[in-house]
Amino acid sequence: MNIDKIQQPFTEIFPGDFSGNTMQRNTPKVLFSLVKPVGFENTTLIHFNEELSEEIGLGKFEDQDIPFLTASDLPQNIKTYATAYAGHQFGNWAGQLGDGRAIFAGEIINDFGQKTEIQWKGAGATPYSRHADGRAVLRSSVREYLMSEAMFHLGVPTTRALSLALSGENVVRDMMYNGNPESEKGAVVIRTAESFLRFGHFELISAQKEYDTLRNLADFAIANYFKDIKSEGVEKYKDFFAQICKRTADLVVEWYRVGFVHGVMNTDNMSVLGLTIDYGPYSMMDEYDLNFTPNTTDLPGRRYAFGKQGQISQWNLWQLANSLFPLIKDEKFLEETLNQYGNYFWEAHDTMLCKKFGFDELEKNDEEFFSNWQGLMHELQFDYTLFFHEIEKMRNEKDVDFEAVSYGSLDQNKKDKLNHFLESYQNRLLDNTFSREDSLEIMKKNNPKFILRNYILFECIEEINEGKKELFEKLISALKNPYKEIYPEFSIKRPSKYDDVSGCSMLSCSS
Repeated sequence: MNIDKIQQPFTEIFPGDFSGNTMQRNTPKVLFSLVKPVGFENTTLIHFNEELSEEIGLGKFEDQDIPFLTASDLPQNIKTYATAYAGHQFGNWAGQLGDGRAIFAGEIINDFGQKTEIQWKGAGATPYSRHADGRAVLRSSVREYLMSEAMFHLGVPTTRALSLALSGENVVRDMMYNGNPESEKGAVVIRTAESFLRFGHFELISAQKEYDTLRNLADFAIANYFKDIKSEGVEKYKDFFAQICKRTADLVVEWYRVGFVHGVMNTDNMSVLGLTIDYGPYSMMDEYDLNFTPNTTDLPGRRYAFGKQGQISQWNLWQLANSLFPLIKDEKFLEETLNQYGNYFWEAHDTMLCKKFGFDELEKNDEEFFSNWQGLMHELQFDYTLFFHEIEKMRNEKDVDFEAVSYGSLDQNKKDKLNHFLESYQNRLLDNTFSREDSLEIMKKNNPKFILRNYILFECIEEINEGKKELFEKLISALKNPYKEIYPEFSIKRPSKYDDVSGCSMLSCSS
């Protein structure tokens, strides 16, 4: 790989702490701290993303790259660092946070001028580790590696994963936060993104009243990642905020399209670029349930439940608006922009559902149709992804089996309700202005055949712990082709034996 092409422009622009001290502490008035990875011994590379490496400009893998990929031995030209940010966690101001498990190598620019930031996750403590060890366990690392790539191939904006390796250490974690910590295999992931800038970066600087640095950070973000903004002065920052709102709404609508539940939508886990970041106790939707949260830490309030993700994204944007107010200084603009957010979000959401059902455009009565559909999904306990498989089959004159996609039992009353809904669906399709074939094609592009369910990840992690990689490699192939049914054995609802298994339905933030 072309490791020597990695640069660290961020550290040249913003104030930082160059002491290299990794001890947990407050670092006021700085945006980053130099910190070295712990330097693992006895590492084992599990997987390398060759396609991504070529795409971002690092080139082909060679055996000599393993020390870099595992954060064991780094070139002298790389000054590694971690960034400071703040945030609201579960609705409460948490003050200074930061990259507690992430350490940046810097950024690389490919032949097309595209920038990509590179960081290790799980490579050791930083000043922002908050008394933790900065390590990551194999369990969470496999989940992030596979899911971030799955989301990319589903067409959802996301960070991506370059490599996955065993660290050669054991790490103690209390997975369910129930007082039963266990030793698990440690791992380190390299993840990439156009930028890892978060709402929390702006929140920290604004809270510290470092307004010159706040302006510099906003200018940096606009110049590098919002290049279509051509306005000047205050209007530039208004356009910046408006675009973040749009990107955030578009992202969450994509989550709803594929049935993704983030689980920890704290403001420090929100990307200003509208990317999915920080894959913790996430889940793909099995049984359709607007009240479902995969995060045990989110109980009993279910703040980050599936059906609340649109509402929470707006709440998070209010916090970002407060942070950017010193640059914008227009309360009316911010209020109007955020009040319009809901209208934009729900129109985009319903337009997305139109595509999943194969409608050509959103009609005035579709809101009632979608509401009836949601009620049916809840009552009949249908699997979100598999339900759309069946209506595609139904439209393609193939045998359908809705009982196979229900987590309950369908008595005659429920079957009657289903048939009544399917009749209303067929009547709605008559309003389409394009052909049946075009309608089916839209459905096929918007309804994945493969999703990375938690129980499948659970089985994969169990196998890797035993030194096996067959299922892992199979999943890599499947996630690259999510709109094709390459492996029919993955297109089934969650087996009942996994209903109450930790790691299959509920997880904690432990990683």
